[in-house]
Amino acid sequence: MQRTPIGTRASKAAPDTYHAKRGPNLAASFSLIRDLHDINPAQWNALAQGHPLVSHEYLLAMQQAGCAVADTGWAAHYLLMHRGGNLAAAMPLYLKSHSRGEYVFDMAWARAFAQHGLAYYPKLLGAIPFTPVPGPRLLAATHADRVALAREAVEVARGNQLSSLHILFPTDADIEALREAGFLFRENVQFHWFNRGYRNLEEFLAGMSQPKRKKIRQDRKKAVAAGVTFRWLQGADIDEAALDYFYRCYCRTYLEHGNAPYLNREFFKLLHTTMTPNLALVLAEQQGAPIAAALNIRGGDRLYGRYWGCTRYIPGLHFETCYMQAIEFCIKQGIAVFEGGAQGEHKLSRGMLPVRTWSAHWIRDERYAAAIADYLERETPAISDYIDELHEHSPFKKSAGSPADATSPGSVPEASGHG
Repeated sequence: MQRTPIGTRASKAAPDTYHAKRGPNLAASFSLIRDLHDINPAQWNALAQGHPLVSHEYLLAMQQAGCAVADTGWAAHYLLMHRGGNLAAAMPLYLKSHSRGEYVFDMAWARAFAQHGLAYYPKLLGAIPFTPVPGPRLLAATHADRVALAREAVEVARGNQLSSLHILFPTDADIEALREAGFLFRENVQFHWFNRGYRNLEEFLAGMSQPKRKKIRQDRKKAVAAGVTFRWLQGADIDEAALDYFYRCYCRTYLEHGNAPYLNREFFKLLHTTMTPNLALVLAEQQGAPIAAALNIRGGDRLYGRYWGCTRYIPGLHFETCYMQAIEFCIKQGIAVFEGGAQGEHKLSRGMLPVRTWSAHWIRDERYAAAIADYLERETPAISDYIDELHEHSPFKKSAGSPADATSPGSVPEASGHG
């Protein structure tokens, strides 16, 4: 079976289609689509399991706004599997010319390739652009179809002589299929908050150790003393003025760290238009004027903390706007999990617990695959030890148990990412 090379067709061209058979009763046709407009939104979303950040609308906004396109190093190639004329499985893939915006850092691998005169880029990536949120990456209803999709993605990478294929932040179901397809795995950690049926914020704080509870209350008092109030806007209540101010804050956060923002104002305009019910914006205000903002995306029983920024510094404002306000919002709304974004040990003191996240990797060159496998074999125990150490510093009372107990008894909860 010959596969048409990726990255060679205009986005509006007819899809590259070929046929494969993966075991009994799995006859399927595969195609690579460059433009998400050519994929039926309802069929895609049915496979996306209701996760807002894997939805057709979210990915299309990335494309339409020019954020995740070939010119920015994110050339889309959506891998589709049809059976009997029906869309049976799908996978968002991007041909990447760099590793920015991924939140799983493989630049050392790229340097190793370069030092030996080999090209690491372009590589093939199965991920949601600029979005380190766990969720389905092999969009299919059955394990067999997920395995078939993973194996086909490998063949696309192999047939185009790409250095590697990387799947970022997959679900547990994806991991099972990727393991069967021969991928290597890399462990990482994020911090999530779990709702144990708290009736109010005070009940949540009561379960924390006295020093951590005291510190949170002190920080909240600083905001009150500075005259800061908070206002939540959801869905259609978010007007253009609020969105403009938020985007100003978002850009400032990136610029203060010496980076250009990944996302433009058009992207957020499209989200506001096509994903209105999923947006929740908190504004911090002082004397009636906004001074900080944080945009969250809501899906199913989860709230995803995504973007933050401020135009005036006040001690404790970041923690209050991004984390404590979100936690209180989840309690009031009955939301089960708040995912506070990538990295950040500081989140532990706010009652957010470490959860394991994963990435999966296929390396075409067997020599480098062996070297990376050896590296991961040494790195993984270190990450696990780090997670264990984090749990030893849990902000919760030892006698009361940890919220993780209700999610994954006796172990660190996995970030399944189902919305």
